[in-house]
Amino acid sequence: MRLADFDYFLPPECIAQTPVEPRDASRLLILHRDSGELEHRFFRDLSLLASQGRSLHPGDLLVLNRTRVIPARLYARKPTGGKVELLLLRRRDAVTWEALVGGKGLGAGKQVQVQGGPGAEILEVLDGSQRLVRFSEPIEPYFPTAGHVPLPPYIHEKLADAERYQTVYASELGSAAAPTAGLHFTPRLLDELQAQGVKVAYVTLHVGLDTFAPVTEDDPRRHKIHTEWCDLPLETAEAVNQTRQTGRRVIAVGTTSVRVLETAAGQAQIENRTSPIRAFSGPTSLYILPGYRFDVVDAMITNFHLPKSTLLMLVCAFAGREKILAAYETAIREGYRFYSFGDAMFIL
Repeated sequence: MRLADFDYFLPPECIAQTPVEPRDASRLLILHRDSGELEHRFFRDLSLLASQGRSLHPGDLLVLNRTRVIPARLYARKPTGGKVELLLLRRRDAVTWEALVGGKGLGAGKQVQVQGGPGAEILEVLDGSQRLVRFSEPIEPYFPTAGHVPLPPYIHEKLADAERYQTVYASELGSAAAPTAGLHFTPRLLDELQAQGVKVAYVTLHVGLDTFAPVTEDDPRRHKIHTEWCDLPLETAEAVNQTRQTGRRVIAVGTTSVRVLETAAGQAQIENRTSPIRAFSGPTSLYILPGYRFDVVDAMITNFHLPKSTLLMLVCAFAGREKILAAYETAIREGYRFYSFGDAMFIL
C-alpha cells in the first residue's frame, strides 16, 4: 500500500467555494459497491427513492453526527504587535486548549492578546504547529465577538451565513470543522424520510486535528492519526442493534459517524459481548484503511474527499479503491462539486 495509490487530479474549478441553496439541491452520486454501477441524482431524491423502496427502505437507520462547529479561529497579537492566529482543536479544561498556531516565535511562555477576547499564554509546544494554550479566563463567552468559523483552506469565498457550515441538527458544541456529509439535509427532508419509515439516530464526534493534517508517509499505515472524542448514546446503540436484528441497514452519514459506530463495535469485541454495540463515550483513534472489516456500517453517505487523505482511504476501504477512484473520475467529468461545500455520494 502506497500513498500514491490514493492520489487523483482535481481541477481547481471543481472545488466548491459556496454551498448550494437549498441544502438538498446538491447532487448525489449513488455507487453500488457490488456492480460499480453509478446513478446520478439530487440529494432531495432520497425521499423519492425511499418512497419507491430503492436505495432506502423502511426500517433502515440513518446515523448522523450532531456535533456543532465552534467559532474556533481566533486572531491575536504578541506584545510586539506581531499577528498570531489560533485554531482551537480540543479543550483540556476550563481555560486550556490544544490549538494550531500561526505566527513566529510562539514557544512556551509566550503571551498573546486575543482580539476581542482575553489574554493567553503558550504553555507547551506539542507536535508541529500545535500548542497547549491557557487563556486568562474561559474563552467560550467570547466566541460571538472574537471567534470566526474555521473554513477549510481551499475555500476562498467569504461565507455569508455561518449557519451554512453547520448541519440543521447540530447541537453538541465542540468541532473544529463540520461533518460535511450532513450539510445536505433539511428539516423537511428528514421529516419526509421518517414519514416513509426510515429511522434516524444520532452520535457525536468532535472533528479535530486530523481534518487539517495531511498524510505524508509513503506508507499510509505509518501515518499517526490523532484521537477525537466521540459519544454513542444508549438510544442510538439500541436503535442500531434493533436495525441489525431485523435485517435492515445501518447507514452512516459521514465518515465521522462511521468511526463512532465502528469504534463502538470494536469495543464490543474487546469486551466479548454478543450484541453489536452498546453505549460508548470516549476517545477514538480508529484508522480505517483498505483491508479493514466493517462490523456495523452497511452503507454510507459522504462527500468527495481530498487526494491522499485518511477520509479517501476510509471510503476506499468500504467500496474498493478502484471503484471509488473510477467514481471520482466520473464525478469530475460530470461536473460534480467537491469537498466541504460540494456534492455527495451514497455508497450502497
